[in-house]
Amino acid sequence: MTDKLIIFDTTLRDGEQSPGASMTRDEKLRIARQLERLKVDVIEAGFAASSNGDFEAVKAIAAAIKDATVCSLARANDRDISRAAEALRGANSARIHTFIATSALHMEKKLRMTPEEVLQQARMSVRFARNLCADIEFSPEDGYRSDPDFLCRVLEAVIDEGATTLNIPDTVGYAIPELYGNFIKTLRERVPNSDKAIWSVHCHNDLGMAVANSLAGVKIGGARQVECTINGLGERAGNCSLEEIVMAVKTRRDYFNLDLRIDATQIVPASRMVAQTTGFVVQPNKAVVGANAFAHASGIHQDGVLKARDTYEIMRAEDVGWAANKIVLGKLSGRNAFKQRLQDLGISLDSEAEVNTAFMKFKDLADRKSEIFDEDILALVNDESVSADVEHYRLLALSQQSEMGERPHAKVAFSAGLTEYHAESDGNGPVDASLKAIESKIASGAELLLYSVNAITSGSTESQGEVTVRLQHGGRVVNGVGADPDIVVASAKAYLAALNKLHSKAERVAAQG
Repeated sequence: MTDKLIIFDTTLRDGEQSPGASMTRDEKLRIARQLERLKVDVIEAGFAASSNGDFEAVKAIAAAIKDATVCSLARANDRDISRAAEALRGANSARIHTFIATSALHMEKKLRMTPEEVLQQARMSVRFARNLCADIEFSPEDGYRSDPDFLCRVLEAVIDEGATTLNIPDTVGYAIPELYGNFIKTLRERVPNSDKAIWSVHCHNDLGMAVANSLAGVKIGGARQVECTINGLGERAGNCSLEEIVMAVKTRRDYFNLDLRIDATQIVPASRMVAQTTGFVVQPNKAVVGANAFAHASGIHQDGVLKARDTYEIMRAEDVGWAANKIVLGKLSGRNAFKQRLQDLGISLDSEAEVNTAFMKFKDLADRKSEIFDEDILALVNDESVSADVEHYRLLALSQQSEMGERPHAKVAFSAGLTEYHAESDGNGPVDASLKAIESKIASGAELLLYSVNAITSGSTESQGEVTVRLQHGGRVVNGVGADPDIVVASAKAYLAALNKLHSKAERVAAQG
């Protein structure tokens, strides 16, 4: 007999807490649709009470997604829970996920509440949520570092009040696989009504063991839900990686004996979409989705794979979506073919005007680049993801001169609202000169934390370059992503995209857990 393992994706909530990874409503909706194609069981769409923007994102995802449960996080108070329920009202299947810290450290230093007050707050919050939604998940934040006796009391109480899923977070990535697995097992054995709820694990990767801890929680502890993110995205060192959990369970079915609903061929498309949307590039040696995950450089390995693939490969590249990355589109392709490919990629543009703009960008790219790949389309649409009404800064023109032995010089034209600026500057290189020219007029005062270049497609010098710029100003950290066959132009686009996010007045209140 096999059990089903529930995959709970929190890329859009916990993953978004990575500094600079915040997403717009449309970007979240696009990723949610890809997660639906991936067939994840639960999509945690956001933290509805944290901001009006997150509320609208959760509401839009709840209305659009039909083949997965849509979840919103909420602190253990009536306001947050009511806001979550309101955002989820249009969902085909909805879940409210409420949490409160239970470790002595968090209760004393952060909440300034006694254990009895926390117990009562947890009980009342789940009772309130259960009256608004049938599916309630409860998380004791910093659960792994909580006193087991007290934690058992809290978990028993919230099950009595109607919690249907109990999630035990290793909030700070402190756990060790064997210890964490046995911790979950002990809780299930000690809580009298434990059989009335599904047990879940949520592990952070501070010590590099989030996947191992999660799998131990499943195998040793008997958990039947894993909370994870695409590419392991998340604050600090990240969260448990969805693709690694899924392929571990699928590849070692002999050991785990668990069924999954996941369509693994959608893993790589999901990985690329998240990476290009957030600007968090996947490292080449990342398991499953890294560029080198199925590459063989050693002659001995190459010889073995050619003779029998399973000599060095325990998974097939095509099983996780690596095979289907090229599309037959070029400068002669029509608008309908382009629209169909957008649909295949899970890209939904809100208006015909946006489709027309994207198509014009596509035709312009096709004139400069002979082969168009899925990654190019995603980059092109992401480049247009900031709608015109909030795109304060826009690149109009750029020219630069660089030759050996001479100091590079750049001239840039860009708009800021209704004002057009022309600026020029020298620099240590053409990129440096271009960014200094922009900054000479804007004077943002932002600190450059990261400048990263990534080839969108491999194997060709005419590949688009994708640039990520991370800026910090006034306590805010934002990413800007720009793509263009000309890396200097891509850099200017990325810098202006980051400045657009800094210019935006929308603020998010980071969730906990």
